[in-house]
Amino acid sequence: MRVLTNFFDRIVQKYLPDAFLFAVILTIIVFIMGVSFTDSSPIEMIEFWGSGFWDLLAFTTQMALIVVTGYVLANTPIVKIALVKLSSLAKTPPQAIMLITFIASLASMINYGFGLVIGALLAIQIAKRVPSVDYRLLVASGYSGFLLWHGGLSASIPLLIATPGHFLEEEIGLISVTDTLFSNSNIFIILFLLFTLPFLNRLLLKSREGLEVQDPITWENSVVEQEELIDEPIITPSDKLENSRIISILISILGFGFIIYHFKNNGFDLNINIVNFIMLFLGILLHGTPKKFLHSVNQAVKNIGGIIIQFPFYAGIMGMMVASGLSQSMSLWFVSISNEFTFPLFTFLSAGIVNFFVPSGGGQWAVQGPIMTEAGLAIGVDTAKTAVAVAWGDAWTNMIQPFWALPLLAIAGLKVRDIMGFCIIILIYSFFPIAIGLLFF
Repeated sequence: MRVLTNFFDRIVQKYLPDAFLFAVILTIIVFIMGVSFTDSSPIEMIEFWGSGFWDLLAFTTQMALIVVTGYVLANTPIVKIALVKLSSLAKTPPQAIMLITFIASLASMINYGFGLVIGALLAIQIAKRVPSVDYRLLVASGYSGFLLWHGGLSASIPLLIATPGHFLEEEIGLISVTDTLFSNSNIFIILFLLFTLPFLNRLLLKSREGLEVQDPITWENSVVEQEELIDEPIITPSDKLENSRIISILISILGFGFIIYHFKNNGFDLNINIVNFIMLFLGILLHGTPKKFLHSVNQAVKNIGGIIIQFPFYAGIMGMMVASGLSQSMSLWFVSISNEFTFPLFTFLSAGIVNFFVPSGGGQWAVQGPIMTEAGLAIGVDTAKTAVAVAWGDAWTNMIQPFWALPLLAIAGLKVRDIMGFCIIILIYSFFPIAIGLLFF
């Protein structure tokens, strides 16, 4: 474990470029693949790229708001106290690693955006409590919990195919979450990873013993440590409005009124928009005054540049993959070598590869769903199992795809190369329980 962990960490630290350059290089690779392996001409690939470039604008805003609202909420006094109390459960580095892995896993099972924020914020507070812990591994452990999101309550593929009117309803009908999220295979994978990932990350920590670790005060560079607001005299009417608690309370009443309305009418629908909405209005209320809230927002927006610039490049990559037929070709190749027993495993592997280029659960299902469900039905594989396999493939390679790590890294104050070496080990390890669950349950 020591040799393997340190090998991957050295390789990643030395050769993995900044996340923006990673997206640019991936763009060039997909362009070359499209020209080489499909009938698309260079001009057509450029058209596919440019046409898809802005398709993730709404999602880009959602992820930017995850960072901003998470930062704003984390800097309220009451949340700081809560995070401090939770982090106090860890007294030693091993306890710190296991605690954050378990908590982040549970949070990601509730909602993927919630899991990313909790993983980053808790890492910062634990680093204060246990400064001798390897901060890079601590943040990587927080991110490892994200592996479980597509088997949890916000799983986009299982929830989509259980929703009336989904785009494949005529072909496969409605499939209840009982057959997907609460299937034996999914429950086995979730429970296995939930209770073993903390021990795996503890082993990674042990393999780092005797090696130089990152500065224990690295957390001070995170976005959560904002500059103090200097009190100024309240003189004008505008000053009074900016420092009015009544204004914050009134707008918060409206906000929480909608939150109650949403859950009353939609059940426990904890989608990314409502998560952002909750964190936004909690931040407004708990900061007390508009001035304090806006000061926190101004500090937060300094750290969303990477998300705003990089996500359009991933949208362009998705555009080339889908329009050129590359993603379909990859999926069909795995179908061609499958039989009834191996089909779920090869579906999982194909989804993992496609996810590297189309890192969006819903977007990936739109690409792979029609192909994999039709093939599965043709050879006698239950469609629910096919959907679970695609979902886990989508979640699996998130461990080495910077797309989803960007919000967490922005909050934690790290770069993608700081955690990716550890994430490769997590990727390799998690393959086995996922494969066993898909094949034998």
